[in-house]
Amino acid sequence: MIFIDPPYWPAHGTVFSHLISDTSVAELHTFAAANGVSERAFDLDHYDVPERLYNALVEAGATPLSGKELARTLAASGLRIKAKYRVKSVASVLERRWQALMPGQANLGVELLGRWNEPHRSYHSATHLLAVLEALELLTERRVLRTVALAAWFHDAVYNGSATDEEDSAILAQACLEGVLPDTDVAEVARLVRLTATHSPAPGDDAGALLCDADLSILGAASEHYNRYVAGVRRDYTHVPDEEFTKGRAAVVLQLLTLDPLFRTAKGRELWAEQAQGNLSMELAHLNQIISEKKESSTP
Repeated sequence: MIFIDPPYWPAHGTVFSHLISDTSVAELHTFAAANGVSERAFDLDHYDVPERLYNALVEAGATPLSGKELARTLAASGLRIKAKYRVKSVASVLERRWQALMPGQANLGVELLGRWNEPHRSYHSATHLLAVLEALELLTERRVLRTVALAAWFHDAVYNGSATDEEDSAILAQACLEGVLPDTDVAEVARLVRLTATHSPAPGDDAGALLCDADLSILGAASEHYNRYVAGVRRDYTHVPDEEFTKGRAAVVLQLLTLDPLFRTAKGRELWAEQAQGNLSMELAHLNQIISEKKESSTP
């Protein structure tokens, strides 16, 4: 179901309501799009909607709740995003992490955070960076090599939704770190960034296995978080037509399913492998159904 609380929260010269679903983010996006709520109003687990839309949204089927009731409903749904993953909190957390990782390089940290917070990013945002860094800590019991952590910071630093993003990010890492770190460390960071194009580290490449597993950890998330990831990736590729995106995404999912193993570390397999197999298989079946239906509809 869709729920809404009374317009109470002031901002930008008006007051806002919160619009949520207790079922799925996909349901929430569908309802919002059908009722004229801008996609830009989405804030990870809810939409902020201006007072002028409140009555129309209730008439369209949103169930009114008090602010407290809505907060409890969102928490119980499992869809609530923790405060530390919201934009302002993420920025402050990442600033502290960068200072600890690279003291004396504040300007480079500001540049990287600016890249991760570019407005065209949805899934591939600062929130993803924080999730990768946290996954690395989980895999290593908080003993992450500096080169691996830096590769995480740079791995999507260039993100245009193109086939050259990983290579461009590696080149950026080399340019930014030259003269800051020893040449061997700079080369290692760039090498690790390039690995995220295929997520296929060689046997014995422990650093590569850690970075790739951390980058792919979202695949083993609970289904609702996985669905949110899928929706975010689609928004990252809004410049790609639906049919082309569906075929391309199906190819990516199939490639991930053929990786054997998908997760290269024992801890990664323990944490995420089983759930990832289910998530990817369900998404591929859905994508293949769309492709099949499109073929049938175009057949004379």
